[in-house]
Amino acid sequence: MKSYRHLLLSLGLCVALSGAQAAEFVVKDIQVDGLQRLSAGTVFNYLPVQAGATISEKDYPEIIRALFKTGFFTDVNLERNGNVLVVTVTERPAVSEVLIEGNQDISTEDLKKALTQVGLAEGRVFDRSLLDKVEQELLQQYYSRGRYAVQIKSQVRPLERNRVAITITISEGAVASIRQINIVGNKAFTEKELVGLLQSSTSGWLSFFTKDDQYAKQKLAADIETLRSFYLDRGYLKFNVDSTPVSITPDKKDVYITINITEGEPFIIETVQLTGDFGVVAESELRDLVDIQPGETFSRTKLTEITKNLGERLGQEGYAFANINTVPQINDETRKVDLTFVVDPGRRVYVRRINFQGNTKTQDEVLRREMRQAEGAWYSTKDLDRSKTRLQRLDYLESVNVETPAVPGTNDQVDVNYTVVERPSGSLMFGVGYGQESGVLLNASVTQNNFLGTGNQMSVALNNSAAGENYSISYNNPYYTVDGISRGFRLYYRDIDAAEVNTADYVFNNYGFQVSFGFPLNEFDTLVLRPGYDHVRIDTTDNTPVEIIDYIARNGDEFNEYKLDGSWSRDTRNRAIFPTSGSLNQITGEIAIPGSDAEYYKLSYRGIGYYPLARWLTWTLSGEVGYGDGYGNADELPFFENFYAGGLRSVRGYKANTLGPRYSNDEPEGGSFKTVASTQFILPVPFMEKSENVRVAAFFDAGNVFATTSDFDAGELRYSVGLSGFWISPLGPIVLSVAAPLNDQSEDETEVFQFSFGVPLN
Repeated sequence: MKSYRHLLLSLGLCVALSGAQAAEFVVKDIQVDGLQRLSAGTVFNYLPVQAGATISEKDYPEIIRALFKTGFFTDVNLERNGNVLVVTVTERPAVSEVLIEGNQDISTEDLKKALTQVGLAEGRVFDRSLLDKVEQELLQQYYSRGRYAVQIKSQVRPLERNRVAITITISEGAVASIRQINIVGNKAFTEKELVGLLQSSTSGWLSFFTKDDQYAKQKLAADIETLRSFYLDRGYLKFNVDSTPVSITPDKKDVYITINITEGEPFIIETVQLTGDFGVVAESELRDLVDIQPGETFSRTKLTEITKNLGERLGQEGYAFANINTVPQINDETRKVDLTFVVDPGRRVYVRRINFQGNTKTQDEVLRREMRQAEGAWYSTKDLDRSKTRLQRLDYLESVNVETPAVPGTNDQVDVNYTVVERPSGSLMFGVGYGQESGVLLNASVTQNNFLGTGNQMSVALNNSAAGENYSISYNNPYYTVDGISRGFRLYYRDIDAAEVNTADYVFNNYGFQVSFGFPLNEFDTLVLRPGYDHVRIDTTDNTPVEIIDYIARNGDEFNEYKLDGSWSRDTRNRAIFPTSGSLNQITGEIAIPGSDAEYYKLSYRGIGYYPLARWLTWTLSGEVGYGDGYGNADELPFFENFYAGGLRSVRGYKANTLGPRYSNDEPEGGSFKTVASTQFILPVPFMEKSENVRVAAFFDAGNVFATTSDFDAGELRYSVGLSGFWISPLGPIVLSVAAPLNDQSEDETEVFQFSFGVPLN
């Protein structure tokens, strides 16, 4: 207000002077006094008069107003000294810095954005009246998050050169908890049923994770829309939310919510029509997508799904901007609705160019070969979505975003722009790991999942643990041919003390090589063949079970195996690391071909499905079955090829590899038949909900190993429940579980806590 009084006094003085003397003079020079921070040139830019102009005192009010409008000054005075116009100003201080203290729920960056919107930012002119606006803006930010006990204090500290530093201290307080939710006006559905639909909830045992008991305006708005959708999906076209009064206790800790609704009556569909232009798509195809019939209850979700399906079908044929409108005609008296789907496909569009951004290491061709949308072809939503999914499943890409801007100057062309974020694709590691199955692990490895940006995988590993030594080198080219046939090889050497991994007491030594060829059968199915050679030598100890000694006496202690492995897999997961939808099904076969020292075969099936139940909750169901046997000159599966169960890879809570049959000296034997199943609920990680490297799950495991299929007994299956965690750390994967065995027997070896560090699960 002080500045405005100065303005009025100045204008009044000018008016008085103009009444007393209005002599004109030619301005030969302009002098600016009082500047501290601003330059004289800044003032000259805003002055409506220049040297050489003829003015009088009656022009002073206009000049003063022009300078005040800049907002730079709190006072402006004009004087004449001969033919020199003297401008005397008092500057407003500038904001040198804005410090925000005490904030945790809202980041400093977000708060400063809010302050900038109301005009308070570093480098801007300071206006004390803005502080009230600032505090109100910050209060609204916190109120919207349910923090009604927030307190905000501002302090202005003057600095040299007419500057100020502003410190805003925030005491956020606790988020107001929802004590009670009442729904008034419901008749068709119970209050319990309706409240159960809402994100907002009173406190429960999962509230620590889900925070559903914390009140927020945005969450309540989403809940109102949820109620509206619920009723509209059941035909209540006249449903309305009349009011949503929210009351807060005096201590600002508890919130009471009341939702007043009017249900109306359900409406039935009387007729369904499809009209408009269908382009190159057959009308019958589109009519098949309109899967709603007369006599059904009106459902907004079903209408939305039909509209989406019609648009996607047209989009597959190049109609990128198809417009489908649903026109309902409502009869309030009969409570019936006539539906008309009006189709306007628009102009058919084709793709001019496909561009990639963000791939600083990966070659453009490596990404382009994953494309199912072709340049110069008709735009296809199906091919674009599939192309994005294929990119997301490359484990050296962290994220993928796609945009389809129209080509300037055309109405039938678009460009497809993919923006990718690469993740580190390789590592040079010297370190120490630990796994309860393998003990301390000294490792040195070079791994590249995107070797030289080609998309090829290369790995050299040297591992030495309490269980023995393991050395390998592998290389794979996923596009050995342009058709996507892969080729790779692996050389390996292992010398393992089997007793250290909880199996029988003997030493297993083998080396060999393997070549692999992968054949893509379609978008989801892959066939892989792996011919190879494996040399096995068995060394016994004083504690080796007599059954193994007898096997060696019959068959020898060295085996040359000429092997052929094959697998078929169907993979529809949405991404390779931490998927949230889709499934993986894999059938694997392994055979030591005739002429090998031990002739045997092994078959196994592994499957896992991911089912998103909510934004924060995913359910998984997995299972594994394996069977093996000898053939030809062998009447049994070699003991060193037996299946095992127990541990992080199968039934958690039981010591690794210890379930199933045992030798006469009570050491684990394994068996030729294995069955394992698991179900998990993937939960949000407290304080790390947005992390893409951490996963926590509650699980139920079941399984066991049997000597043969005829020995299978469902009563011998072992069960466990618990929590598991998986963290892809910069030093390697860390896996842990806390499990409670449910039906362990006296001979079982149990472990409540199990973990591994630096040891891959697969």
